[in-house]
Formats: sequence, C-alpha cells, structure tokens
Amino acid sequence: MSVTLEHSVFAHLEPANVWAHFATLCAIPRASKNEGRLRDTLKAWAEGRGLLATVDAAGNLIIRKPASPGREGFPGMILQSHLDMVCQKNADSDHDFARDPIRPTLRDGWLIAEKTTLGADNGIGVALMLAALEDTHLLHGPLEALFTVDEEAGMGGARGLAAGALQGQLMLNLDTEEWGEFYLGCAGGLDVNVERVGESEPMPAEYCVARLSLRGLRGGHSGVDIHEERGNAIKLLVRVLHELAAKFPFRLAGLQGGSARNALPREASATIALPPGALAELPTWLGQMQAGLRLELSGVDEGLLLEALPDQATRVMALAEQEVWLASLHAAPHGVRRMSRQVPGVVETSNNLGMVDLQAHGGSCNFMVRSLLAEGGVALADEIVSLFALSRTRAEKSGYYPGWAPNPASPLLALCQAVYRRDFAAESKVQVIHAGLECGIIGAKYPGLDIVSFGPTIRGAHAPGESVDVLSVDRSWMLLKAILAAVG
Repeated sequence: MSVTLEHSVFAHLEPANVWAHFATLCAIPRASKNEGRLRDTLKAWAEGRGLLATVDAAGNLIIRKPASPGREGFPGMILQSHLDMVCQKNADSDHDFARDPIRPTLRDGWLIAEKTTLGADNGIGVALMLAALEDTHLLHGPLEALFTVDEEAGMGGARGLAAGALQGQLMLNLDTEEWGEFYLGCAGGLDVNVERVGESEPMPAEYCVARLSLRGLRGGHSGVDIHEERGNAIKLLVRVLHELAAKFPFRLAGLQGGSARNALPREASATIALPPGALAELPTWLGQMQAGLRLELSGVDEGLLLEALPDQATRVMALAEQEVWLASLHAAPHGVRRMSRQVPGVVETSNNLGMVDLQAHGGSCNFMVRSLLAEGGVALADEIVSLFALSRTRAEKSGYYPGWAPNPASPLLALCQAVYRRDFAAESKVQVIHAGLECGIIGAKYPGLDIVSFGPTIRGAHAPGESVDVLSVDRSWMLLKAILAAVG
C-alpha cells in the first residue's frame, strides 16, 4: 500500500511515513458510503504486516497492534478517525470524486487542493494512525485503530459500532483542526428533511427561460465556520428571487443549491421563465443586486457573482406551489441561533440549510441542526418542522446523534497537556467544538471511556481550497508518539 513519492508533491515532506499514507488516501476515491475500496486496501496492508484486521457489520475497519514488549499490561489505547471525506468542487472543475485522485499542491507551507476538497479532514488522522501501526520503534501499550465509515453523511459507522467491539480504556480521536488545542466536547445534532410533491404547469406562452446562478462564495464547514456569517448561496438566491417577484411575474421551473448537508452552500441556481421583454432588463437588475449583496457581505464573501444565461424548460411549478416554496425557504432559519453561556466564544445552537433540489413537480431540502444542548437542537428542529407544517409540507426529523459532554477532570487530558508542555515548551488550550465528532456516539456505547481529540491545523474543510499546515502535521505525529509512550 504505497504511492511513489519521488516526483510527487509529497516527496520532501516530513514526516515521510505519514505523508506516504496520505498520498495513498489521495489516490483512492473515498466519498461517504463509498469507502469500500480504501478500507479493503488498508485491511490487506494490515494483514500483510501480520496485524489483526476485521471489518464489522457497519463497515468499520478495526486493526489491532500488540503492545511493545513489557507494556502488555498497560491501559489499551484506541486511535480513531473516519475514512470518508466531503466531496466538494468548484463549478469549473471536471473532477470526478468517484474516479479521480485528489491532486494537491504545496504553497507556503500548506498542502492545498485548488478546486476540490483535499480530504485532510479526516485523512491526516487516518495517515497518523497508519504510521503508528507500522512504526516498529514506537513505544505503546495495546493499540486498537478504529477507522469508521460514513461520518460525513450521518455518522453511520459510529452508530453501527457494536458495544463490545473495542477493549481499550483510552481513546484519541484525531479529527480536530487546530494545532495546539485539545478538544474535550462537541455538539450533537440532527437533520430536518423536507419533501413536497406538487402540481406543474406548461410553460406560459411567449415566456423566455433563463438560468440564474449565484456562485463565488467561500462555503466551508457548517459547524466550524457557521459563526463567521459567510453567505449561504441557497438563502441568498431565494432572496434574489423574492425581490425579483416584485418586479417581474416570473415562473419557477427549478432551484438547486448545495451538495452536502454539512457544508455551507457555495453555489445555487434557479431556472425561471420571464415574460416578454423582461430578459433584456434582467442583467442590469442582477448587477444592482450583486453590488448590494457584495456590500452586505463585505469582508466575508466579496466574491459573490450573480449572472443569467439562456436556458430551456417545458414546465413550471404551479403558482401556488412556487409561492409556498419560495416563502418557506425565505423564512427558514440559517446560521447561529445562540452562543453558549457555559463555554464562551463557542456556538451553542445553529442550523445549516445545506441542500435544496426543486423541480417543476416538487422537491426537497435539508437542514442540519447542531447544538451543545440536546434540548436546544431539538427545539430548533421543531421550529423548522412547524414552519413547513403551515403549508402542509412534509418535514421530518432524523439522524439524531448525541453530543460529547466535556470531562475537565479527564486523566487522559492531564497527560496530553503535560506531554505537550514538556515537548513543545508551551501551554495547550482546551476547547469544545461546535462541529460534530464521533466521540459522543462512541462514548455513549462505552461508558467510562476517557477520550481526548487533537489534530493538525486545517483550513477550509468541506470546501474547495481545503488546506493543511504541513508543519502542524509533523508536530501532531511527534505529539502522538509522545502520548502513546507516556501512557502507563
């Protein structure tokens, strides 16, 4: 299991063993629910090294490595990361995530994917674990490496993990994105899935069809970046359509936006039919809207672009259906609902209108709700359900997963902090993250499991241009080795 590094972007990066494994991950497509090829490759690699490797009923891969000589009685350590990645690309990219390898470049100490996601979330964590499994000089007690599947699309692997599958007493999750910080808690969440079937009508006579597109937004992780108030392409385009309706009696033939529930939508488009003569006025009006939105998003998403191109359609939504969808999406919440009172500076409750797909005959949309408090997340989800209930539109809550409650008295945290202080001559920070981690689900299945999370610095996760700080990967490897050696 290796990729030739001699002439690749990874050739001179350190630590070489970690980057060699990450190069393999980049070479093998691994979208959520399609991790099988990568998992089978890793299983065969482990078995070739004489390690016990099993795949559970949920599709998770568990690899076990015996303790270093003399450490057989030490507390068992679980290392955990997820195999899948969020697959996002720019509209001008022809990358096929089902077939093509990720092709990163190196720039100013950062490894970056220019027009796609990089998969550093959580591929670097996976690479660190593989390096630990193959390092024969590493000092450690009994090791279990848990590679979960389907994390980005609903945490299916963690949900399906059997309660008796693991034996370790300690767990290091390697799925956080700020070097120098140890994470001790995370938000839980759930989805609201909306679906409505309606009536369509023939295209009005003499109407012209155009496709409005809104693009150029930064996007990002719906948990990590939600507080930055970046633009949501779906919400902004619906707002544009809301204002356009006051000027022209257009008809809606379709509306699409976003491609992942846990990514801030960067692009959205709508196919509309306009009365004769309106098409000529549209570019000027869109230019004015673009200027206004750019001003509003100044310093956050100034690259917003609005444009219209000729399109084709044969049917449109019935006017009553169009009004229901546009009014509901316009009124639907998005963004931060409340900041935490218990953990200053951390978002408590938020939601992301992440995907919409409307056709002339109806369609669907998805909201991902996150909260540090179970009650807060459910309450916000109920509000969304109630909003759509006003129009008798089907909206259902699903996929609830628990948060990870912080344990400031964690012995593993104290150990990690002491090792960091000793080896890096600095104090680390302890954080709670608004994004979802699998720690809450796994911890609920294994009461008493002592869990801490850390990782390298990653920027732009879940969006094209995702990057990872190369130096922080080296430091993460040094820290991982030191923590494993210190457990006793």
